[in-house]
Formats: sequence, structure tokens, C-alpha cells
Amino acid sequence: MSDHEHRLRQLIDRMTASGSVRSQPWKDAAAAVPRHEFLRNGFFRPVPGTSPTAWTPVCQGEEGWLEVCYADESLVTQIAGTIKPTDIRGEIMREPTSSSTLPSLVLRMLEDLQVQPGMKVLEIGTGTGYSTAVLCARLGDSNVTSIEYDEEVASQARQTLGRLGMYPTLLTGDGLHGAPQGGPYDRIIATCAVRTVPTAWLQQTRPGGQILTTIGGWLNASELVRLTVHEDGTASGPVLGGQVSFMLARPHQTPPLGVLPDLGRGKQREAALGADILDDWATRFIAQFAVPTAQRLTVHNGQHNDDVLIDTTTGSFAALHQENDRWIVRQGGPDRLWDAVEDHLSRWHAAGTPTLKEATIRVTPAGQNISR
Repeated sequence: MSDHEHRLRQLIDRMTASGSVRSQPWKDAAAAVPRHEFLRNGFFRPVPGTSPTAWTPVCQGEEGWLEVCYADESLVTQIAGTIKPTDIRGEIMREPTSSSTLPSLVLRMLEDLQVQPGMKVLEIGTGTGYSTAVLCARLGDSNVTSIEYDEEVASQARQTLGRLGMYPTLLTGDGLHGAPQGGPYDRIIATCAVRTVPTAWLQQTRPGGQILTTIGGWLNASELVRLTVHEDGTASGPVLGGQVSFMLARPHQTPPLGVLPDLGRGKQREAALGADILDDWATRFIAQFAVPTAQRLTVHNGQHNDDVLIDTTTGSFAALHQENDRWIVRQGGPDRLWDAVEDHLSRWHAAGTPTLKEATIRVTPAGQNISR
């Protein structure tokens, strides 16, 4: 047994023990896909103790490369939209834009997809092609379509899959539009997060089919959801839990803040809920449905720090600060952002503060909401 085969077997054993791999068909599919093949261009590791995070490349053949390929962790494969590990020496301080997801999450999602032999699957976000390969090993190439936004990333995935003898339908384009030419699909799975589930995905999934995606937002909380598409073109389904975090699809990423509005203006009142409630992941996830285009930041105004929600699309803002044991909120612009957050969370609390796993997401062409 080669070194990589031994490491792959150990990885599958760990994923099985953790419950990420729960059935023999997916265990067999994972065993058929050598992960290191998808990381031959290397990956970036975070430099400990750096803020903002600096990244350093690890390339094929370097000490530790193969070992990390079979570690159960996500590995950054592209920085700033174009930079590969082989492009630099030293360190770089830019934002990651593509990665190879930790294998246990890939297999957990594929198990959660509830796929059966013969089903047609559309994957949004090919990335390195690792998850695409596992799908092909389970379903056969002809039943798998995958679309990738980045042409260079897509080209590398195509080469790697071909080297392994796998030839699914690979497309380059905006996955938010789906791939209507191959639909309708029995399943759609997204390896990027979205703020709102695209209408195109609803239209391209057959009634009774399922969409597995991570819904996130600009308040930086996201969850994996499984939606069943109905005859009327809507979809609904449970939050699966686990604080699953993916990079947002590029068209859904946060816009630049630009020039901030005058936070000293606006109407002021005592807040029923303080800004510290947004330090909780589940609360932020719920609040995002009330203010889906708001971002959160801290601003020092000379007297105290304001915890600010700002909507760059409308110019609306809510600035909160603490005075002794009270929270004061000042709101401006056409929308009252904190009013919306308080109303949404108050109704959630009135329903008994259910856990996210008790929640249902409902999606229509007009929007989406969360309820118990």
C-alpha cells in the first residue's frame, strides 16, 4: 500500500468514526478519490499570530505537503482571485478566494443530500474538483454537472478530473444562474454560501427534488439547509445545524462600505435589546433575515464606541452604545434597522427561542424567511 493510500484509509476511518461518513456507498466513493491529486498546485497555510492573517505557500514535494493533504481541514488554494501557491514565496496578506473544503464536511453534505443511484446532480462551485470526483464515484460521470465561477480554477479541476479518468459535465460561469441546459435536476448542492437562494435553482430542481446549500449573510453567520422544492415553485426545509461556514458566492460578497453616513444624526431611543446579542452565532443568523443587506462594524465617535449596523444600499444605519446598564440606539435613513432586528428576535423569543435545528427556511421567488 502506498503512502497516500494509507493516509486516505486513515482519513476515511476518522470520518467514519466522527459520523461524517454514515453509509457504505459514500465510504466507497471517498476511498476512490485521492485528495492529494487535487492539491498538486499546493495550498496556503495561515501564519500563526498574524492579524490580519498572513498566508504562506506549501507546494508539492515540500515537507508536510502529503500529510496535510490528508488532514481533515480546509486548505486555501487561491488568494485575491488569481494568486496560486506556486506564484509566490514568503507571505501574503490578502483575502482567500478559493479553497479545498475539509473532507469530513464534503462527505457530511453528500450524505445529507440524500441522493440515490440514477439521480442527476448539479454542483455549484467545482473548486478543486474533489467533491465533484466523489459525486462521480458514487453516481457516474453522466449524472454529474458542476459549474465554477473562476475560469482558471475550473481549468485546473478539469485537468485533475481527466487525469483520474472522470469526465462529468463541467461548466464555467455564474453558478447562481444554475445550468438550465442539463435540468431539471434531482439534487442541487452548493459548495459556496449564498445570501438568498437563487430563483434559478428552484426552477431547475424537479418538484420533490432537493437543494442543499449554506445560507449566510453579511453579519457573518451561516447554516446548512436542505430544501425540498414544491409543485408551486417554492421550497422549504430544515436547518441542519453545525455552524457550517463557506465563502459567499462572489456576487453575494459584501460590498465596500464607502463613505459612512453621519452617525450623529437620526432618532435616538433606549433599545430593548443590546448590540451584544449579535455576538451569538445563532442570533446573528436569525437577525440576518430581518436586515439582509446590513453589515456590522465598530466605530469610535470620540466619546464611546458605537456598535453599528449599516445598509450601504439604502444608507440606513443603527448605532448602539451602552450607558451604564442601558443600551441606546440611534437610527437614520429610510429603514429602522434595529427596529427590524428587535421585532424579528422578539417574535423568535415569543415562540420559545427554538434552536436552529428546530427552524424551517421557506423560499419563494419573492424572498426567504425563517420560522419555527
